[in-house]
Amino acid sequence: MIDVTAAVLIENGNVLIARRRPGASQAGLWEFPGGKVRPGESPAHCLKREIREELGIEIAVGKFFGESVYAYENLTIRLLAYRVRVESGELSANDHAELAWVALADLGQYRFCPADVPFTEKLQKMQ
Repeated sequence: MIDVTAAVLIENGNVLIARRRPGASQAGLWEFPGGKVRPGESPAHCLKREIREELGIEIAVGKFFGESVYAYENLTIRLLAYRVRVESGELSANDHAELAWVALADLGQYRFCPADVPFTEKLQKMQ
């Protein structure tokens, strides 16, 4: 099992989601941005690094939001989600096909990677 982090960034009632690029595993599906935790790296450090690389922004990592374990065909991941806030930078899709700010109530209209689905459900209940 590998540990992966996910950022739950909410501003003005909308959450940031990212569409996986063509050629990537789970291509075309939506996710909460983040990435794989490297050996010896804390989840918070990983999330800050991944968001800097993928979105071009600096974030502050806040409260733990939840955990989702999902067994894909070739590997099992433990997805660790954290609430985050933007500290600086301009948002850009460096590693994704598309970014979207979505109202919490509208998350069900998007096809998410299976590991991310429990977080969409939790967010929709926050209404």
